[in-house]
Amino acid sequence: MTTRREILALPGALLLGACASGPSTSAEFPPIVFVHGNGDSAAIWQTTLWRFESNGWPRGRLFALDQPYPLARDDDRVAQPGRSSTAQHMEFLREEVDKVLQATGARRVVLFASSRGGYAVRNYIRNGGGAAKVSHAILAGVPNHGVWNVPGRAPGSEFAGNGPFLQALNAPVNAQGDEVAGPVQWLTIRSDRNDKYAQPLGTWIGDAKLQTGVTYEGPALKGATNVVLARVDHRETAFSPAAFEAAYRFITGRQPATLQVVPEERVLLSGKVVGSGVSSTDPASGSFANNLPLPGAKLEVYATDPASGERRGAAVLAQTVGEDGAWGPLQAQPGTPYEFVVSAPGYATTHIYRNPFPRSSAIVHLRPDRIAVFERGARAIVTLTRPRGYFDPQRDKAVFERRTPPPGVQPGAGVASSRLQLLEAGRPVHAEFNGEKLVGRSWPIADNELAVLELTY
Repeated sequence: MTTRREILALPGALLLGACASGPSTSAEFPPIVFVHGNGDSAAIWQTTLWRFESNGWPRGRLFALDQPYPLARDDDRVAQPGRSSTAQHMEFLREEVDKVLQATGARRVVLFASSRGGYAVRNYIRNGGGAAKVSHAILAGVPNHGVWNVPGRAPGSEFAGNGPFLQALNAPVNAQGDEVAGPVQWLTIRSDRNDKYAQPLGTWIGDAKLQTGVTYEGPALKGATNVVLARVDHRETAFSPAAFEAAYRFITGRQPATLQVVPEERVLLSGKVVGSGVSSTDPASGSFANNLPLPGAKLEVYATDPASGERRGAAVLAQTVGEDGAWGPLQAQPGTPYEFVVSAPGYATTHIYRNPFPRSSAIVHLRPDRIAVFERGARAIVTLTRPRGYFDPQRDKAVFERRTPPPGVQPGAGVASSRLQLLEAGRPVHAEFNGEKLVGRSWPIADNELAVLELTY
């Protein structure tokens, strides 16, 4: 009989050193397929992959997927430009798992999903033949019982707990009433009370008066092992050190040797340049995220001074990306921060500042930004972004140009970026988040340029 278990895990409780250890051969571990969430890309798994590698997991057994159209439809039953249905999402995952099995020769994979990605995982295992091809399924911050469960509120959305998609997915699978069962082993990871999509009130989804009908336990599933992480936000349920520890222990049955990212001597970077689209049926609706390549985009990469953000010499890489959007490889210098400059028609020239890369990565994906009409009155625009978590002034120390909390950040962990309009271009811009310091430069809007400071952790 499969039972539901609740385990309280404390972030940072198992920092055991900085030496990589673990399996000596690939055959000891199954391939892991990482499935990102709504509007995200493979790049969001970067630090998680580094932590697995730092514990000896072979790089060739780790696969982070890029869903071409990562945003869900407003109504799952109605086609919508640039968005994917639950059926399309599941079919994409099914095809990618088959590719991984063929490439590795393995019989089964581990699936590790964040947020919406967990819907595709559950749908694949329940309805797409995945039960025979998956050994472990890890669902991190997945709104398994919906973001809301309210009669009449967007009933066709896949995020509606009382909608047809989740009602079918959560139907009992056995006499015990379990929502998931073997042969797949199931783990859910949730926040105690800090997940913006598992709240009894709709404050963090823009409707403070809404009684959502969802509890803090919404991501948990009957029949799974359910881990609770204290104080983590929605994204950190997947990308924090504590989430990695829970996942590693679930897969292997033992603690990881380290939760830290262990640096390596030779760092090779590559990735792809991706864009965003504008609805052909309703241009006024604005842009939507996709993970399609942006062929013809130009990329330059510069080493920068860690104190000022100034460039250190000429570009270390300059290329025009092809049809697949791929860029690189670049052999990065340990301890060196970089400025990635992306330019493409229809976008602002975007200067992306990153801290030194401790390890190699093939998922350094780059997305140029746009300048809104109402922002044209500023001299410069700089965005501070934290892809793998949110800013929470009640929990974190976050400073952006001596402003704390950063502009636009309110109590409650639900905002992942801060956009600042400056009166001056051509000067250093400083940011800090929980000890990670990052420096970039401001660029003139008059020349159709802007800057993004992207945190790693």
